[in-house]
Amino acid sequence: MNKRDNLKRVIVDFKKLTPEILALLVQKYPDGYDDDHIISFRNAQNEIIEAVEVTTEDTKYLVKVSTSLAATMENYDEDDYEAYNSDDPEAVQPPDIDNDIDSAN
Repeated sequence: MNKRDNLKRVIVDFKKLTPEILALLVQKYPDGYDDDHIISFRNAQNEIIEAVEVTTEDTKYLVKVSTSLAATMENYDEDDYEAYNSDDPEAVQPPDIDNDIDSAN
């Protein structure tokens, strides 16, 4: 049996995303993720979930795909999170997607 099969599995919504998990995602997908990286599965409520996977030594995180996740990864700067603990979900705030679109025009 593969050691990776025994990892704890955690589904992470953007609201629960920590600086540590965000940094791992950016490290694994430096140019962002695409359709080939997305895993689809059904949760306990039988809803279809789309997520990208990142693994630590003891945990496999399935981070739900969203516009906020993609924008946050694209604009990631580890200096933005220096004042926070690596496991603080309050540190990662949703991006202001409307302003990002307006400033691009």
